[in-house]
Parts: sequence; structure tokens; C-alpha cells
Amino acid sequence: MTKKIVVTGIGASTPIGGTAVESWEALLAGESGIRTLENDWAEQYGLSVNFAGTAKVDPAEVLDRPVAKRLDPSSRFALVAALEAWADAGEPAVPSERLGVDWATGIGGLWTLLDAWDTLKEKGPRRVMPLTVPMLMPNAPAAAVSMHLEARAFARTVASACASSTESLSNAYEHLQLGLADVVIAGGAEAAIHPITLAAFNSAQALSKRNESPATASRPYNVDRDGFVMGEGAAALVLETAEHAVARGAKIYAEVAGGGVTADSYHITANDPEGKGAARAVELALSQAGASADEVTHINAHATSTPVGDIAEYTALHSVFGDRVQQIPISATKAATGHLLGGTGALEALFTVLAVQHRIAPPTINLVDQDPEIPLSVSSSVQPLGDGPQLAISNSFGFGGHNAVVAIRSV
Repeated sequence: MTKKIVVTGIGASTPIGGTAVESWEALLAGESGIRTLENDWAEQYGLSVNFAGTAKVDPAEVLDRPVAKRLDPSSRFALVAALEAWADAGEPAVPSERLGVDWATGIGGLWTLLDAWDTLKEKGPRRVMPLTVPMLMPNAPAAAVSMHLEARAFARTVASACASSTESLSNAYEHLQLGLADVVIAGGAEAAIHPITLAAFNSAQALSKRNESPATASRPYNVDRDGFVMGEGAAALVLETAEHAVARGAKIYAEVAGGGVTADSYHITANDPEGKGAARAVELALSQAGASADEVTHINAHATSTPVGDIAEYTALHSVFGDRVQQIPISATKAATGHLLGGTGALEALFTVLAVQHRIAPPTINLVDQDPEIPLSVSSSVQPLGDGPQLAISNSFGFGGHNAVVAIRSV
């Protein structure tokens, strides 16, 4: 028997807010979290891009100092978001063996790895920290969350580039369906705003170069979009069976109704131009939700603001929804937050949960001249979704041809 899986807690640390509520309110207000970097990287390394979506609140300022010192920034973000979500869920009294963690990251402990390399070169091997490997490993965020919450059912890690944390949510849904846990905390984190990633993505012609106007650099669907903007942070959602949530009197935000995960097997960085893998992920998520494409009332698009990517996603959506896709309210929230890589899917799913709960589609900022080749219903202001039942999808697509979609339904 298919179980109903619901969201009972949310948490986030993002470029537009230190908490989930702050991030949501800033998103609705049309704020941008993209800013000029406050360091000497651009000049020191001759970088062509000197801006990004840095976190509004440093997680090291939220955590106890001894805890923060033993964690890479990616794990700090994960722990801050997870602890907020756990508190928001009312700290469920669930046996440790029935509490699981499904977490994700695209890159992992980049800062720890590269700092250790610098230490090795400059000061020798004896000065490399003993905790270097536990801090840099990609499963470190999942381990940090599971140890702090004493989650012993499992602590799993997904690393599928920018689709990572949407896949972690899909996994959480399936793990709860399988009865492997009663409660799962799922999400993703990334802390990869570093000279090496800025240089590498720029070399790949993937980043926007609007140094003169960072706040308007991420501009999905605009004719003159010129690349994505790096972001950092984390988002977490507490998922549990509806039966478990109701029994303990928990508040319920929305239902995670299904997930879809596919692979393009097309190119290591480029989307399949026909969008076949992305379309199948949408169809799988809707199938798992027991829903048809006609029931979808809102889409949080991957929409990174790259010239090719935005069109490829539109092609995929059109193949699923036909011309009706032009009437479905779409939000492209990376315009405000930048691209959190492995953390982006969880954050956008969180925004989608709040969208169906409040029955509004968040605005897409920086929409000035919409590309006529992408005739979607995108608005620079909040769009009402109506009072009836809501079914939304949140899309994520990553390097390597990874596609992941979650379907979220109002309750």
C-alpha cells in the first residue's frame, strides 16, 4: 500500500536569509542574494568573475565554535539547516533506529581539501590537520547531521551534481515508502565559492560575467542571459509518513507525492537538447504521485540562466505538458539565490512546499526581456495559484546528465 509522505519541518541557510522563513520572505520581496565578493580573489588570481551568492549568515556564527571548527563549511551549512528543520518539526520523539538521513552535496569539502593542499605545500605534511579526510569527504554533511540527531536508521549521501538534493528527497520518499524509517531528514548543502571553481566554471563559459551589476546577473529566460551565478548554503526538510505525523500531532506543510530520477547519457556537461531524460523524470514523478500532467498548477524550474540550459528545460517541459505549459505559473528562484549546486534542489523544493501551502508562485526577479523561444508564464511579481488543490513539481538537472524531479501536493 502506498503511504502518504508529508513535510513537517523546514530549515535553510541561503544567500537571501539565515533561516527558511527569512529566505522565503526575502524571495517574495524580490530581494537578490548576489553580491560582489569581499576578498582579493579577483585581483590576486586575475578572475573574470568577482561576485556570487554568498550566504547571508555565516554558519560558523550560528554553531558552537568547537563544533564549527571540526566541520568543513559545507557540513556547517548542512547542520544549521538540519537543526532548524528538526526544531521546526517539533523534534519528533522517534527511536534512533527509525530516524534516517538522506543528504546530498555536489562537490563536498572543497575548502578543507584545498586548504590542506596549501598547508602541505607551504608548511609540510606534519602541519596537515588529522581531521582533514573526515572533513573533506562528501558524506561528511550526512554524518554530521546523523550524529547530532542520533539518526541510526541510515545516513546516505547523494552526489549527482546539481540534481543531488532533489534526488535525496526522492530517495527519502522511497525509503519511507519501504518502511526503512518513520522519519527522514533530507536535504543538501554546498560551500564551493572558491577561486578554483570560479575559474573552472568561467573557463567552461558557464558563468555570468556581469561584474558591474551582480544583483541582476542571474536572469533566467531573458534574451541576454549569459550564464549562471554561484551560490552557497543548504536546505533541509523533515519527511515522515502522514500516519506518524498525525499520531504525534505535527503540523504538516505539504505532501511529497513522488519523485523521478533519470539519466541523459548524452554529454558530461550539456543537456540533451531534446530533453528526453528530463521529461521522463517529470513523468516518473507524476506517475509516482498518481497524477496527470493536467493536474500540475506550479513549476519551480531549474532555470540556471544559461543560454542553452533554459531552452533545453523548456523543450522537456513542453514535451510533457504541451502548449498548456505556457499557462502554468513558473518560478525561477535562482535569479534571487544563485545556483547552490548540490544544495539547490532541496532549497527549491522547500520553496515549492511553501508555494503550494500558501498558494502563491514566488516572483522571478530580473525578468526584463523574456526570450520568445521560451514562452512560459513567468512573472516578476507573486502569482496567485488559486484556492483549489495544488500539485507542483521542482526540477533539478546536473552535469553528468543527472535529472531529478519531485512532485509536491497541497494538504
